[in-house]
Amino acid sequence: MKQLVLLAGILCLAKVGSAQNDSTRKTGNPSDTIHVGSMTIVKSGDSKERDEVDFYMVHHHGDYHASNISTNWVIVDLGFANFNDNTNYSSAETQAFAKGSTKDWFDLNNGKSVDVNIWLFMQRLNVVKHVVNLKYGLGIELNNYRYTKNIRYETDPTTHVIMDTIHYSKNKLAADYVTVPLMLNFNFTPHRRDGFGISVGMSAGYLYNSRQKVISGQYGKQKVHNSFDLNPWKLSWIAEVQLGPVKLYGSYATQSMFSTGLDQIPYTFGIRLSNW
Repeated sequence: MKQLVLLAGILCLAKVGSAQNDSTRKTGNPSDTIHVGSMTIVKSGDSKERDEVDFYMVHHHGDYHASNISTNWVIVDLGFANFNDNTNYSSAETQAFAKGSTKDWFDLNNGKSVDVNIWLFMQRLNVVKHVVNLKYGLGIELNNYRYTKNIRYETDPTTHVIMDTIHYSKNKLAADYVTVPLMLNFNFTPHRRDGFGISVGMSAGYLYNSRQKVISGQYGKQKVHNSFDLNPWKLSWIAEVQLGPVKLYGSYATQSMFSTGLDQIPYTFGIRLSNW
């Protein structure tokens, strides 16, 4: 019982000593050393003095042993969506798709055009000493483009864009994709959980849902589901930067998100919430 009380007292003193960053002495015979978690207890003394007990904390600076295949479940991206508009608005194809249109028609509210991605999983496969890894996964991309103008996508008999006479308090085009990313990961600190590294690669996404949602004082909330002549596939260059606990991501598509009429190349960037 006395030994248990003594050990409890030592553990309490160890916590206090760690908080105050006290210096410690490492003396005594190795056989008189006890390891308790991250704490080392050293018994010292001589024949004329009573025995003394020294203790100190050992910190490993976040070191850990990475496995050859590690899985990160349910990763969330929070960011912004936008596009580079390379459309030639004087072309016959564009005017057939959006008669009278100019580049201003498709201005976005950048603060409200958002990108939310939910990755079911991502895996990291060791290739070279955990420094070079292959990274892949599966998830959905939710791209939302918030227009500032009162444009509307008409779908009967074919898709075309008009400038409506009704004022919309909200006008959003949403495009959702099932996506598979594939990246080459360079981990510059392979023995730290929150280290530093970059990943670069490509992703392939398939459009499974698209819709326009508008809200007006005259008709309230209206939502139309249609393909709107959006490309069914989206191939993108993708990248990720890890700065300790902070992870940033970005993507840039290889082609327009529309199959006809408009040449608007989408891109995204934001923060990634993940373990690595």
